[in-house]
Amino acid sequence: MSWSAEARLNELGIVLPDVSAPQGAYTNCVQVGSLLFVAGKGPSDPHTAGKLGREHTTADGMALARDVGLEVLAVVREFLGSLDRVTRVVRVQAFVNATEDYAEHHLVLDGLSTLFVDVFGDAGVHTRSVLGAVSLRGGLPIVTECLFEVAG
Repeated sequence: MSWSAEARLNELGIVLPDVSAPQGAYTNCVQVGSLLFVAGKGPSDPHTAGKLGREHTTADGMALARDVGLEVLAVVREFLGSLDRVTRVVRVQAFVNATEDYAEHHLVLDGLSTLFVDVFGDAGVHTRSVLGAVSLRGGLPIVTECLFEVAG
């Protein structure tokens, strides 16, 4: 039996949030051939503004990164019609709004990375980079953009 991301969501009891609208003059997704590029997404809860190392702990950041991952999955599902069309999570890039001395950016992004592996299995293992940022729009603690390989 082949892997089903949609079945995994149900098994894990995950309900995806409503898709958030772009916050500027761009679109949530662009597909080029078999690659799906997802624009930068942040946590949907507006009360999460703040910096890692000041308002948020690393554990908070991991939970926020997972929430961002749910946002990304909601966008992908809406665009493709089903997460089962994803054949591979290729790349994740994240920006973490953090204090100057904060050094656990990589751990924060594990919240999202673990979610993708939970949902997509081996196809959820991806490359990634995470960078510290002095500020992000609206004071968001984290913003990620993602690249997926998708089937017809």
